[in-house]
Amino acid sequence: MRRTILVLALAALIAAMVATAAVPALADNKSPSTPHASSGAVFVQTDNPEGNAIVAYHRSSDGTLDPAGTYPTGGLGGVLGGSVVDHLASQGSLAYDHANGLLYAVNAGSNTITVFAVHGDSLKRLQVISSGGTFPVSVDFHGNRVYVLNARDGGSIQGYRLASGRLGKISAWHRNLGLDPALTPEFTHTPGQIGFTPDGSKIVVTTKANGDSIDVFTLGPGGLPAAPVVTTVPNAVPFGFTFDAQGHLVVTETGPNAVATFTINGDGTLTPIAQIATGGAATCWISGTGTLFYTSNSGSDSLSGFRDTGQGTLTALGNTCTDPGPVDSVIASGKFLYVQTGANGIVDEYRINSDGSLSAIGSVTVPGSVGGEGIAAT
Repeated sequence: MRRTILVLALAALIAAMVATAAVPALADNKSPSTPHASSGAVFVQTDNPEGNAIVAYHRSSDGTLDPAGTYPTGGLGGVLGGSVVDHLASQGSLAYDHANGLLYAVNAGSNTITVFAVHGDSLKRLQVISSGGTFPVSVDFHGNRVYVLNARDGGSIQGYRLASGRLGKISAWHRNLGLDPALTPEFTHTPGQIGFTPDGSKIVVTTKANGDSIDVFTLGPGGLPAAPVVTTVPNAVPFGFTFDAQGHLVVTETGPNAVATFTINGDGTLTPIAQIATGGAATCWISGTGTLFYTSNSGSDSLSGFRDTGQGTLTALGNTCTDPGPVDSVIASGKFLYVQTGANGIVDEYRINSDGSLSAIGSVTVPGSVGGEGIAAT
């Protein structure tokens, strides 16, 4: 019965988000030609089913963004059934590998991954390779290892070894998740994110309402993933995650609209630490600095801020308004937060103040990115 109530609530949320999609966006308060001293870049994935692309932006010293170019991935975006503001229903579909100067993007509609070389705020496409499954939605890396999460056909993970800017698929680094592919709506019953633990020894996968679990794969010395240790969190709908400065897992739970923290034990089991409500609706995505965290609440068009106490517990910092349908986000230089808002394909820009509060500093409309997910920053 609780699962039925959750699905009905999510259906009502979809209707509400469709209505808010017509709400005017926050004003773009700057011209693309406004000169600023460049201090970095932000890359945004469109997930356009007619041709996926990465839109690049100059990140100026004041945190504002100016267009710098559009780079086709050579693949197609995709749309999960029932999705509205995030067609991938995931977190982390775009990942910037600073150490290797690479950007990894998923092409959900063509079951591939694209590798770009990053040169300032410009990109050079190096490779398009099979994702080893169907409908890739999330990607992460650690050292010379890259793993992708495939959402359809029961879900799977596929690993690669990086060498000379190219990915080599390792057949033995494939694992099926065994989810039920027939459950609907599709966007609430597919896996949400894949990510390495900070030390690179394990891989974490969230499975949302199709199992309501957090799966931990321990990697052997050669990178071979062991069978997952599955921790079930009933009715929580775990979605996005990150880590605090002490290595605790920090997870959004869409069911109760909360953030939960866990210790990942050496054997892959999880020990709960704390849970705190966001005060928002459809809490799915999260980004953080290790001590500050911000969730995107797509059902209430808001962000919720939290400060880590250092023990895996969080204190609330309050909520901030966004354009309709906030989804994935990224923090740059520990000073600026950039949030994709999928209803109208806009990225909202915020300055992170010393007390953890947010100040809006502008927004940009990303061409062809309504419903898109995937954002990264240098």
